[in-house]
Amino acid sequence: MPRYFFNTRLGDDLVADPEGEVLRDPDQAWEVARTMIRELLQTEATEAKLLNATLEVTDASGEIVLEFPFTEALVEIAETSPTRH
Repeated sequence: MPRYFFNTRLGDDLVADPEGEVLRDPDQAWEVARTMIRELLQTEATEAKLLNATLEVTDASGEIVLEFPFTEALVEIAETSPTRH
């Protein structure tokens, strides 16, 4: 299984994830990224500048697999109702 690294970019600054995490696929990396961002925003709620941050998820070769803006982690995906009225 591939290893993904969750690096935080805020402006020109990059906080690198030196260990990464072994995950099944990019979809699972997206879920982990979303959870990480939400937890960080809860614990660091007074740091408004974090809303400008992006989580850059890279693979073992350093290739960016996905970029996840912190603000997107706050958006809930609307669930569709099983019945339509």
